Amino acid sequence: MFVSFLAMLARLLRAGALSSILIAWPVHGAGGPVLVGLDAEFGLDNSISAQAIELGMRVAITEINAAGGVLGGRKLELVTRDHRSIPARGIRNIRELAAMPDLVAVFGGRFSPVLIEQLPTLAEARLPFMAVWSSADAIIDNGTDPNYMFRVSLRDSLAMPYMLKSAERRGYTRVGLLLTNTAWGRSNEAAAMRHASAGKARARIAGTAWYNWRDSTLMPGYKRLRDAGAQAIVLVANDDEAAILVREIAALPPAQRLPIISHWGVTGGDFVGQAGPALQQVDFTVIQTFSFSQADPKVLQRFMTTLASMSPVGRIEDIRAPVGVAHAYDAMHLLARAIAKAGSTERPAVRDALERLGSYRGLVRLYQPPFTKDRHEALGPEQLLMARFRADGALVPAGK
Repeated sequence: MFVSFLAMLARLLRAGALSSILIAWPVHGAGGPVLVGLDAEFGLDNSISAQAIELGMRVAITEINAAGGVLGGRKLELVTRDHRSIPARGIRNIRELAAMPDLVAVFGGRFSPVLIEQLPTLAEARLPFMAVWSSADAIIDNGTDPNYMFRVSLRDSLAMPYMLKSAERRGYTRVGLLLTNTAWGRSNEAAAMRHASAGKARARIAGTAWYNWRDSTLMPGYKRLRDAGAQAIVLVANDDEAAILVREIAALPPAQRLPIISHWGVTGGDFVGQAGPALQQVDFTVIQTFSFSQADPKVLQRFMTTLASMSPVGRIEDIRAPVGVAHAYDAMHLLARAIAKAGSTERPAVRDALERLGSYRGLVRLYQPPFTKDRHEALGPEQLLMARFRADGALVPAGK
C-alpha cells in the first residue's frame, strides 16, 4: 500500500497536480494569527486606492482584535502584496498568498482588468476574495460554482445606468461615452448598451469614443463626441487620464466645455492635485456608493474613534478615497463574522458562511443580509449618489 502511495505521489509531482493541491489546501495552524491578504496597486504612481483599502481593513482589524479577535482569541493579521496594476504580478501574488497557512481570504484593489486575469488562479486556489473597489460585472459573474468571489463595491451594470440617468435628470438628451480601452471600459459599454436597448432611457447615446491607457490626450475622442451632438460626457477613466481631460476642457472656450459625469476610478488617485485649478472650471461629477457625511452616526463615531488612535486624520473631509476605506472596513467586519460562523479558517467553510450571514449595520449600509447563495453583491442601486469635488479637494454629495 505504501509503495502504491509513493507511486501516486510521484505521478502527481510529474503532472504538476500536487502544487495545485498544496495551493488550495495549505496546512493550518491551531492557535496563531488568522491571516487576511490584500493584493493591490500600492506602487502605482499617484494612486491612493490601495492605501485607502488598507486603512479601512486596519481600522476594522483593530476593532475586531480589541474585542477578542476570532475563533476564541486568535488575532487577525494583514498581509499585503503590490501588483502595481500589472496582471502578471497579481497572479503571482495570489499564488503566494494562497500558499500561506491560515490565510483565510484576500481583498483586492481598484483595477478590474487585474482581477479578471486573476480569476482562474483564485478559482484554482478556492480562496475567498473580497472585491472592495473593482466594478466589472465579470468579477462576480465569472461562471464558477461554487463562486468564491464576493463584492462590497459598485457594479458596472448599476453604475452606467445611474450615470446616464444623472444626465437625464439634468436635462441632457444626447450623451457621449468616453471609455478606456480595457475590460473595465468594455464592461461599461455593455452596460450602457443594455440600458439603451431596454427602451426606458430618455437620453440617447450620441456616440462612443475610446482612448488607451497612458494616452497623452483625450481631446480627439472628446471632440468627436461633441461634434456628434453630445450635450454631456459619461467618462470611464482613472485619475491620470481624467486629469488630462479636465485640463484640456478647461483650456477650451466656456461654450465648448461639456459637463463630465465620471465613473469613480478618478477617486483612487491624486486626481485633484493632477487636475489643479482647472477642476473648478469644469462641471465634473463622479459616482459614489458612500459619503462619510451620510453614514450611520453610531457606526461613524466608532470608526472615527478607532481611526483617531491610528492616524492624525481628524475630519471626515480629510479621508481620501472614501469608498475604498468604507467598503474595506465593512467587508473586513463581514469576513470576521463569517470566520466566527464557520468556526474555522478552512476556506470552503468561510465561503459558505459568507452566504449565510445575518443582518449587520456597517458604515455603508444595513446589510440584510450582505450575501446569499445566489447573490454575491452586497450593494445595490439605493447606495448610489453623485458627488463633486469642493475647492479644498473634499468630495461631497452633489444632489443630482
